[in-house]
Amino acid sequence: MQRFILGGVTALVMLSIGLFWWQGRAEVEQGAPLPQAVVAAPDPQEIPSTGPGDFEGPELPEATEQTREQRRFGRYDRDRDGRITRNEMLSTRVDAFRKLDKDGNNLLTFEEWAVATVTRFEDADTNRDQWLSPAEFRRTAPPSAKTKPKCSCKS
Repeated sequence: MQRFILGGVTALVMLSIGLFWWQGRAEVEQGAPLPQAVVAAPDPQEIPSTGPGDFEGPELPEATEQTREQRRFGRYDRDRDGRITRNEMLSTRVDAFRKLDKDGNNLLTFEEWAVATVTRFEDADTNRDQWLSPAEFRRTAPPSAKTKPKCSCKS
């Protein structure tokens, strides 16, 4: 019995809320300005026209020369807030990690790391004597950042 009474009271409350909302909407619509009559387009001969004349645009921005460390910081700072979070720092290492994680389980086992290291050693050992000379060891160094030409255009 209480459910029926509660349901009836709820229905009355909802009905009264709807009624107040409807009346409030009608009052807002009555107070709204009437649409303006469509203004005819001016005659094209009356519209003044001018050429650029002596006007000059703003100066072009100059790119500032950044130091190597500023460029490196900019590569890590993904959201450009002037701070590097832990996730931003780790984001550049994801591809290298995925190359080492052969089974794709997001866990790097010693065997997965060892395979990559042994492969790197074997690639550097050009004479296959199981020893790395100083010249062979230089081949294991990470590639240096070579400056790329700014334009590959041919004059």
